[in-house]
Amino acid sequence: MTIASASLTRPVLADALVRRGALANALLVVGGAAFTALLAQVQIPLWPVPITGQTLAVVLVGATLGTWRGAASMALYLVAGVAGAPIFTGWSHGLGAGVLPSFGFVIGFIPAAALVGWLSERRWDRRPLLSIAGFGLASLVPFVFGVPWLGAALAHFGLPHDVAAVLSAGVTPFILGGIIKWAIAAASLPLAWKALAALRK
Repeated sequence: MTIASASLTRPVLADALVRRGALANALLVVGGAAFTALLAQVQIPLWPVPITGQTLAVVLVGATLGTWRGAASMALYLVAGVAGAPIFTGWSHGLGAGVLPSFGFVIGFIPAAALVGWLSERRWDRRPLLSIAGFGLASLVPFVFGVPWLGAALAHFGLPHDVAAVLSAGVTPFILGGIIKWAIAAASLPLAWKALAALRK
C-alpha cells in the first residue's frame, strides 16, 4: 500500500467534498499552494520576519488535504517560489529568497502541514479539544525550522544573533497573531465538519 492510498483510507475534509482521483489530488495540491500564496500577501511588514497569513493557510491546507497532499502542497509552494513564481510574501520570489532570514519558516511549512494532516486523518480536526491541540502543535513546527535559520541569517549579515536577539526577532512578535490564527484554524475545521453533516441530513 502506498502512502497516498494509506492516507485515503482515513478521509479528511477534502475527501468528503471532492471525488478521489489523481486529477483531483493534483488540483487540490495546486489549490493549497495557491491559497498559501494569497494569504502570504496578508501581512504586517516587519524586519527580519514579517507577520503574514501564511501559517494560517498552512495548517488549514494540511488539515483539509491530509498528510501527503498537505506536505506536497507546501513543497510545491516552496519550489515554485524559489523557481521564480511571485508567490512569497510581498510577491517575492527566486533563489534570493533562500538567503532571507524568514526562509526557514517556509521550509517548516512542509512538516507542519504533514503533521496536522496526519492528525486530521485520525479525526483530530473533528473534535474541538483535539483540534485545539493539533493545530497548536502544527503551528509551532515552522518555528523549529525558522528560528535556527533566522539566527544563522542574522549571523551571516553581521547582526546580533544571540538567543535574546533571535527570540525578539523571530518569536515574540508572533505570539499574539499566532494565538489568533491558531484559534481560527482550531474552530474552523470542527465547524466545517458539522456544517457538512447538517447538509447531508
